[in-house]
Amino acid sequence: MSYLRCTYLSVVLAGCFLATAAAQQPAASPVPVPKSIPPAADAPPVSVDNDFIHKQFGEEFTLLPNSMPFVRDIDGDGVDDFVIIARSRKPMLDAAEHNYKVIDPYYNFYGYGDPKLTATFGAEDLMEKNLVVLIIHGAGPDAWRSESPKAKFVIINLPLKRIFVRRLQLRKKQVNAIYAVEADASAGDSVVFWDGKQYKYQPIGTGAED
Repeated sequence: MSYLRCTYLSVVLAGCFLATAAAQQPAASPVPVPKSIPPAADAPPVSVDNDFIHKQFGEEFTLLPNSMPFVRDIDGDGVDDFVIIARSRKPMLDAAEHNYKVIDPYYNFYGYGDPKLTATFGAEDLMEKNLVVLIIHGAGPDAWRSESPKAKFVIINLPLKRIFVRRLQLRKKQVNAIYAVEADASAGDSVVFWDGKQYKYQPIGTGAED
């Protein structure tokens, strides 16, 4: 066999060997594509509708187009509670049926403690007329969405155009409280807070934050 033919045969055999070895190598794993990290399972976005409100408080209550729910621990028991503005012409009507309590911290502050009486007062401003604040004290792992909440309240006659919930320095501790904005301002004009037994009203600047 000539030298050239030997060289050619060696090249062919070497090519076949490399092709066979490459075929026996495992296929390269594709590079994993990072996925977006979903929101934490324990902090889903809060979304409620009139069906939820009717289930908890009855047909006499209706959400406003700009009603924004607040979820915070209002009563200090470590379980999330629920706060939202709604409108109702007859807030007392379904109190027994839906197991909620109608309260009036505003007029109670000024010495009129009976909501059955003060429910007839109402606001003259059409924007504020029939506005109420709905509160659900949560219970168990489902908190405010529980089928059996710890307690439910309807606050009437609170002068407001909107509300927000934030921390309040109450004596030597901080609590989550409901701030009522009575005019087009950035700060609340009054605050409603849970004192351990009931909701109390306090105009801003008259001792609530001492």
